[in-house]
Amino acid sequence: MTNTLEIKRGLDLRIAGGIEKAKVEREVKPKMVAICPDDFPGLVPKPDVKEGAAIKAGEPLFHDKKYEEIKVVSPVSGIVKSVERGERRKILKFVIESDGDAAKTFDTTVKNAEDAKRLLSESGLWAFMSQRPYGIVPKYDVTPRDIFVSGFDSAPLAPDYALLLDGKDKELAAGVKLLAMLTPGKVYVSRRAGAKDIAGAEMVTIKGPHPAGIVGVMINNIAPVNKGETVWTLDAVTLARIGGLALTGKVDFSAIVALTGSEIEKPHYLKTTIGAELSPILSDMLRKKKRNKRVISGNVLVGQIESPEGYLHFPYRQITVIPEGDDKVEFMGWASFSPKKMSVSRSFPGHFLSRLFKPDARINGGRRAMIMSGEYDEVMPMDILPEFLIKAILSRNIDQMEQLGIYEVVPEDFALAEYVDTSKLELQKIVAEGLEYLRKELE
Repeated sequence: MTNTLEIKRGLDLRIAGGIEKAKVEREVKPKMVAICPDDFPGLVPKPDVKEGAAIKAGEPLFHDKKYEEIKVVSPVSGIVKSVERGERRKILKFVIESDGDAAKTFDTTVKNAEDAKRLLSESGLWAFMSQRPYGIVPKYDVTPRDIFVSGFDSAPLAPDYALLLDGKDKELAAGVKLLAMLTPGKVYVSRRAGAKDIAGAEMVTIKGPHPAGIVGVMINNIAPVNKGETVWTLDAVTLARIGGLALTGKVDFSAIVALTGSEIEKPHYLKTTIGAELSPILSDMLRKKKRNKRVISGNVLVGQIESPEGYLHFPYRQITVIPEGDDKVEFMGWASFSPKKMSVSRSFPGHFLSRLFKPDARINGGRRAMIMSGEYDEVMPMDILPEFLIKAILSRNIDQMEQLGIYEVVPEDFALAEYVDTSKLELQKIVAEGLEYLRKELE
């Protein structure tokens, strides 16, 4: 069965640095890879390896303190070069030096839901999923009402899933079949018009601008999450990994990555490994102009800032490089009427131009009191009151947070609202802190 949604509220950012050819141009085999526990919210890591230990691809690096069944595994075989720690000995990353292709093979005998849970947790793919409420790695002892899969990415300069999933029809169908064993409900998969059906899935065709591609929009418009309910979410790339595991007994840790942004000489796709070091990927790819550049693992709205010597973060499919902007001196500063300035406000000429812009990382303004203007509603196609929800989170009013839909949202849902926010509030950070506060209070 197919559902169709037409999203009218939203915004497609016209940013330069997109990829013209949907083709993998090169392959980068990293010498070093890193897995960061912070990429998997909700997990409290307990190491399963020490520095200097030999490890195969698929063998565990760490497990969750509360649910020992949930493991995160190494994407390569090699030597654990370091276990880097921060304040209060918090584990920041596991760095592995690759030395070969040895990989663990998993038992794919799946007769019931328990077998499916065992396979996903032992292979590390359980941690690639998320649950709502709270936006954390799914709890091992909770059965989801439904499972939602985002089948395309509408974010700025996002990779084309048609390329990422090319030739993986069998894997996608096998992934849906395995996930269907874990829920009494349905497995929903979103797509753009014209994309193929996936056997066993409830397909949802979504039309409209970003954030049409984020899973929260599909959940809110198809089957909202109520208090006491749990749903799981993942992307179609992870779905294909799950299906490949079910068919072969091995996890495919390769990743097709979109290298994008106005500071990249030639934006293109490349094939590498999840968690890959960025230095060989970015080598000779950055524009030669001497100015500070911001490297983002992910897209400009929700990606993580990294150094050029850093590593690729989950979900391991995009790198964006834009100017930092700290070298610019503009007349009138953020209030400049330059047509080169990208803006959603009709007060600036750039609003009326159809050109591609080259924005930098400046916030162009200072933080100020929250303005109740309705501007969040213009870019959030969800049946919630975002401004009132933010106020409830800031005041830590749990009753109001629940009534206003806190269980339905994760930080990503507020990314566009944060971009257009006149008050320059860190909405994603506010929502993340509110969800963590709610989880600790209620659990």
